[in-house]
Amino acid sequence: DYYKILELDQDASEDAIRSNYIRLALKWHPDKRKDEDSATSKFQQINEAYSVLSDPVKRKEYDSKGMLYVYDCNIMDYLNKYKGLILTCNGLGVKHSIL
Repeated sequence: DYYKILELDQDASEDAIRSNYIRLALKWHPDKRKDEDSATSKFQQINEAYSVLSDPVKRKEYDSKGMLYVYDCNIMDYLNKYKGLILTCNGLGVKHSIL
């Protein structure tokens, strides 16, 4: 949940989102936590949450769909990235792509 990642309530203001993002990004920046393997992952989660919640259109969509919004966005990126491999493995070849 992006709100939990940024330690926010769902009705948080834009200023609160930005403020918590800055505080958490500074706290979890991998350069400041070189001894913690989880710092990079946590930092990436914080950035991802901020990229959605700081954009009014993405935030509205996220609020209505929850994490399904994330999967909707990423599935087409995934399919486009690997469509040649997927179609070749299925014996279709890239020239028969339906994507």
